[in-house]
Amino acid sequence: MPNGTHSVELPVPIGRIWQFVSDMDKWAPLVPGYIEHSILNDRQSTWSFKGDLGFMKKTVKLKIDITDWIEPTKVTFDLTGLSDNFAGGGYFEAEALGEDRTRMTGHLDITAKGAMGPMVNSILKSFVPKTATELTDAVAGKIAEIEGVKA
Repeated sequence: MPNGTHSVELPVPIGRIWQFVSDMDKWAPLVPGYIEHSILNDRQSTWSFKGDLGFMKKTVKLKIDITDWIEPTKVTFDLTGLSDNFAGGGYFEAEALGEDRTRMTGHLDITAKGAMGPMVNSILKSFVPKTATELTDAVAGKIAEIEGVKA
């Protein structure tokens, strides 16, 4: 299963991290290649983004289901492909390192299914870790911008 995990430390209290990542409207636009998203309810949304898989650029539509809100430490979600046969999940996790310092970790895993799955998964092995890093860095950067600190 292609996956990636990336951590960033921020000089921000854990509660402020939670305020940001607990609202999908705030971080969905930070997904690399973002086109649009729609909130279906407080636990479900759909996202469209352009994925650059090296040999092709493709618009991908996913349904996101939040499986856990564990305030103030973790948001866990499942991903289901709407335009393609993908499945996976991910999370944002925050760990307080002190009163005003937090380690934020983003994790993403995506697996292609079906006849083309093995070929697509070989490409996703480099795409997914890169996307997890870019998304985590973008979320950290946006939080740092809002809080007026350096990421």
